[in-house]
Amino acid sequence: MLDIQIKNFSELTTKELYDILQLRSEVFVVEQDCVYQDMDGKDTVALHVMGFKDTILVAYARLFQSGHYFNEPSIGRVVVKKNERHQKYGHDIMLASIDVLKQQFNASVIKISAQCYLKKFYNDLGFKETGNTYLEDGIPHIAMIKN
Repeated sequence: MLDIQIKNFSELTTKELYDILQLRSEVFVVEQDCVYQDMDGKDTVALHVMGFKDTILVAYARLFQSGHYFNEPSIGRVVVKKNERHQKYGHDIMLASIDVLKQQFNASVIKISAQCYLKKFYNDLGFKETGNTYLEDGIPHIAMIKN
């Protein structure tokens, strides 16, 4: 079971921030072979949802209030360490993120920009596709909404 911790940017320790950036780079840059600017200046206004197994960060997502990323509250940078994906931690980190958006931001609608190959994963969490696919950093994505 994951130990879920939620912090805003100023509450993150140097180690936590390092671990977040390392995990995101490990998956989004190295594993997915995608050169892009991960540190986009938005982390400072996000809530950071961290999932720890023992003391190791194995899952992560960042959350935004309405207007900080999309017009709707949103979840992004959802990531799980490759060797831990069989544990269904992606599901756990998403459920925690959805709960936080509902509780802290009174979210009735949540928007994500999903990698297309993960549509079924997000459909199973109640997200529905909206619009057409598009390329984001060279990877096919689709906007999805959960009501």
